[in-house]
Amino acid sequence: MKIICRDCPRGCGALRTETQAGGVCQSPLLPRVIRAAPHFGEEPCISGLRGAGTIFFTGCSLHCVYCQNREISRESLGKSLRAGELRTLMLQLRDRGVHNIELVTPSHFTRVIAEALDGLALGIPVIWNSSGYEKVETLKLLDGLVQVYLPDLKYLRAETAKRYSAAPDYPEAAVGALQEMFRQRGPYRLDEDGMLQSGVLIRHLILPGHTDESRDVIDYIADSFPKGSVLFSLMSQYTPMAPDPRFPELSGTVSREENEALIHYLKVRHLADGYWQETASAGTEYLPVFDGTGLDF
Repeated sequence: MKIICRDCPRGCGALRTETQAGGVCQSPLLPRVIRAAPHFGEEPCISGLRGAGTIFFTGCSLHCVYCQNREISRESLGKSLRAGELRTLMLQLRDRGVHNIELVTPSHFTRVIAEALDGLALGIPVIWNSSGYEKVETLKLLDGLVQVYLPDLKYLRAETAKRYSAAPDYPEAAVGALQEMFRQRGPYRLDEDGMLQSGVLIRHLILPGHTDESRDVIDYIADSFPKGSVLFSLMSQYTPMAPDPRFPELSGTVSREENEALIHYLKVRHLADGYWQETASAGTEYLPVFDGTGLDF
C-alpha cells in the first residue's frame, strides 16, 4: 500500500508506504506506537480511577515550538503495527480494566486506525486525542468508530499559529474539524460514574502573554456550540521544555494573574461544563516515559 498523502491540512503530497516515512509528519502509513498503558494524567472524566488505556503514536504534522512530547513527535520511533496488531493491543488494554482506549496524536495514521476499529467491539469508548489540525474529509473515515473526540483548539489567530506551529491555516482547519467532530457525536454524555462516554471535550493550553488569544477561544466555544453540549478544558500547565532565543515570550510559565483572569472569563461566558487548572500544574512530573511499555507482544 502506498499513497501520495494529502490526509492532513498540510496537503504536502509526500509518498508514504507501509514502511517508508514521508511528509511533514515524517511517518509511514503503518502506525508507530511508543507506549501503550493505563494513563492517569487526563481530565477526571477520562482517567477516572482505573486510568485511560492510552496508546501514544509517534510523529506529528504540526511541530509546535513548545511541544512537550517533542522526543516522539518529531521522530519516527516506536513499533510499527498493522491493523490487526493494533486491534490486539486495544483489546489487551481493555482487558486490563481501563475506562477507555485513548489514541494520542493519531491523525497521521487515520487510515490504518480506522481499519483497526472497523467492526471492533471494545465495550468501552474510543477517544481521539489530537491537535485539532485535521481535515474534515479524513475525520469522516472515523464516523461511527470514535465515541469521544478530545481535540486541542490552540489558536484562533493566524499570526500566532504561524509563529508557533508554522501553520497559519490552523484556525480555519481546527474550527472545521471541531464542527465535524460535534456533528458526528453531538452533545456529550457521562455515565453514572461521571466518565465520558460520548461527545467532544475541547482543550486549550494557555500560552504565557497570550490571554487575548485564550479569550478568543473561550468566545468561540461559547458562541459556536449549544450551551452545555461540549466540555471545555482550560489548561495552565504550559512548561518551557527547551529554551529557544527565537521565542523569549515562551520562556516562563503562565502567571497566576493570567490564569485567574481567564478562569473569571470562563464564568463570564458561562462555560461551566468542564475543567480548569491551577498554575501549579506546570511541570514534567505527569509526562509518561516513552520506553516501549506495553508493546512486548
